[in-house]
Amino acid sequence: MKYNGTPQQLFWKGSPRDIVFTPEEIQEKLSNTEKPCYIMQDFRGRIGASNDGELVSQGRGLQVLAMANPMTASQLGDPTFQEDYNLKYSYKTGAMANGIASEELVIAIGKAGFLGSFGAAGLVPTRVLQAIEKIQGALPTQSYAFNLIHSPNEPALEEGAVKLFLEKGVHVVEASAFLALTENIVHYRVAGLSQDAEGNVITKNKVIAKISRKEVAAHFMQPAPERFLNALLEKGKITAAQAQLASRVSMADDITVEADSGGHTDNRPLVALLSTIIQLRDEYQAKYNFEKKIRVGAAGGISTPASALGAFMMGAAFVVTGSVNQACTEAGTSEHVRKLLQTVASTDVMMAPASDMFEMGVELQVLKRGTLFAPRAKKLYEYYKHYNSIDEIPADERAKLEKQIFKKPLEEIWQGCIEFFEKRDPEQIERAQGNPKRKMALIFRWYLGLSSNWANAGTEGRAQDYQIWCGPSMGAFNDWVKGSYLEDYNNRHAADVAEQIMQGAAYLYRVQALKMQGVEFPIEVENFALKGKGILV
Repeated sequence: MKYNGTPQQLFWKGSPRDIVFTPEEIQEKLSNTEKPCYIMQDFRGRIGASNDGELVSQGRGLQVLAMANPMTASQLGDPTFQEDYNLKYSYKTGAMANGIASEELVIAIGKAGFLGSFGAAGLVPTRVLQAIEKIQGALPTQSYAFNLIHSPNEPALEEGAVKLFLEKGVHVVEASAFLALTENIVHYRVAGLSQDAEGNVITKNKVIAKISRKEVAAHFMQPAPERFLNALLEKGKITAAQAQLASRVSMADDITVEADSGGHTDNRPLVALLSTIIQLRDEYQAKYNFEKKIRVGAAGGISTPASALGAFMMGAAFVVTGSVNQACTEAGTSEHVRKLLQTVASTDVMMAPASDMFEMGVELQVLKRGTLFAPRAKKLYEYYKHYNSIDEIPADERAKLEKQIFKKPLEEIWQGCIEFFEKRDPEQIERAQGNPKRKMALIFRWYLGLSSNWANAGTEGRAQDYQIWCGPSMGAFNDWVKGSYLEDYNNRHAADVAEQIMQGAAYLYRVQALKMQGVEFPIEVENFALKGKGILV
């Protein structure tokens, strides 16, 4: 260890036995983040570190070269986020659709003191109800969230999800993929409003809105629009008192800024997007003067202590992880996928058409290593843009589609679509009657929709068609844990990963604080060490 700064005007008094000098021992002192860390030079000229002793401004003692105050993982982020959701850290796991963010994952995260969000998107109401009952039974006092995804092509699903959440007492939703507010999300938010004896607004139903665009964030940073309130009043879904209280609260308690993530993403850079949304939040807070200021968190690219600390230092109230949790044992996906994810580099991802917004041309980020889903999905969208029906597709091209991608005649796929949507959303079939292009879209969405299910189930014979939502953060995580116990996917547990990331972020904060005071650490000390079999084991 070296020192090139200006010494403190303080002296250290304590036992020489409390000073350590080897890289391993210094790393241990830095890891004790609940204690201060003093850097000093002994009488033999050696530079060492200690967590103990006392500081004096005069008298005998060792010259203090630099010092770092206590900085625990719980101090990172906004303390009100932890208070409102009764959490250990300002850390959340995101909702990976089709139950990839499974009951087991949400329960494990919740029991460890974190906030987990169940991946309800893409699941039928009976499956979501099953998840609600299981999670509520396992987490009677802990916080949890359920995903409410915007479904422009299947509005009945969105409405049904809100109805179910209200009936079963789900008091936190993660609203994602919204292009604008809908009557459904307004219903959920406003139906939970009440007033205490002091006249304060109580927001029983909390909304964490995941966004990547200013114009979408703006909708959630303002009170509910009157047109929706009036419609809900006419239908008797909210009371007049709730409609009046709605003017005093924003549509969201928290905004998650989603940068370059897996799944639906605009591939935005976090360093630019986060500061923009925080500034926007401040503008709306000044305009409306809400009793509780909206918190802004960061997602997309968060998978290491360094990325988490970077987000916190830019002002994030909390951080959200996604891709890394899919590689954990609790994720609702197949062992094949988890094993594949442990080999991923940051460049092994690409964009592909999204099933739920296929006709709109919306894309999501998926894994390209070990699967042909992305190029095949892109080919389907090219057909959709170029032709008005499946009958217009040239015979040889159609034959390739049926043999290589669908592995069935397209008319047989259409019959399967009819059976599927008759149970899920009959209106989809009605809209396709007499509309061959709409029929073609539903047939193509059959492949896009089932491909993620095949990946989750590990369906044999379909490995080349697995749709695996993944962002570049997965590669960064793999690089970080290389050579440690977390390199093996069998050792990856979501709560332990969360603990390591947050503890590592606090460690790196101390390292940077001392480096800015002139301390030069050996490389092995600068990095947070993953040792043993996990903090939680």
